[in-house]
Amino acid sequence: MSDTLTATAVTEVAADAPAARRGVWRTLRRRPLFWLCVGVLGVLLLVAVAPSWFAGWFGQPDPRACDLADSALRPGGAHVFGTDVQGCDVYANVIYGTRASLTVGVLATAVALLVALVVGTAAGFYGGLADRLIARLTDVFLGFPFLLGAVVVLTSIGTRSAVTVALVLALFSWPTMARLVRGSVRAVRDAPYVEAAKAMGLRDRRIVARYVLPNAIGPVLAVATTMVGGVIVSESTLTFLGLGLRAPSISWGLQLSSAQTYFQTSPHMLLFPSIFLTVTVLAMITLGDVLRDVLDPKGRG
Repeated sequence: MSDTLTATAVTEVAADAPAARRGVWRTLRRRPLFWLCVGVLGVLLLVAVAPSWFAGWFGQPDPRACDLADSALRPGGAHVFGTDVQGCDVYANVIYGTRASLTVGVLATAVALLVALVVGTAAGFYGGLADRLIARLTDVFLGFPFLLGAVVVLTSIGTRSAVTVALVLALFSWPTMARLVRGSVRAVRDAPYVEAAKAMGLRDRRIVARYVLPNAIGPVLAVATTMVGGVIVSESTLTFLGLGLRAPSISWGLQLSSAQTYFQTSPHMLLFPSIFLTVTVLAMITLGDVLRDVLDPKGRG
């Protein structure tokens, strides 16, 4: 009789999961901010995937086709965003810079999220020695300021590509997310449906994958979305300081770094990359806030 009740409890949880997901989607699609953020990020994703198509809309489609005779031209005519001091089209550079900036942000967050899920789940689900060891490990990483740690590592690296910078930023991003995963997993590991699954003799791997993570990952995904924006800002900051991406790479941070000297005479060189950077980060952070509100049961009232 008890085995039957246990199986029934687990089955009910599995059946309720799709309904819960439908409830989240129903709430999300009624929020204009969600669609606004998705629209902005969707356009930016298309720009990152096919920059040559978008760059060809105005002026010079090749960001590396420069003419010193057109140095520091103001916006207008064949160059809607103007040109930089080397005569390169600012619009084409901003469009092509989208790929590098988004690649760093998404890749760093994805790697940090993957590590955090593995480490945080192990600490939260098993507890005991594993929890204590992982807690001390995260304390070590959290002892280094985020940007300072990235500066130290990047300074010792010769070649700095988008992938290299993303991996360095992920190295110092996962501990905070791992603690969040740990807390979320601990909150559901003693739930009745998890206990029922254990009583049925299901393996830990299946319990975690089917019953623990699906019910604990909501807040983590919301924070991860917000983190993408933070990582993009960090990459731009490091590149602005000369410690991130280097030429011939094209990114918003590199454009800001090269434009700082000419801000008073040619403000357009700094203005347009800043606008794209600000819109991207605001869209990511706002989307993360919307997801956090919706995935919180109190926010779906």
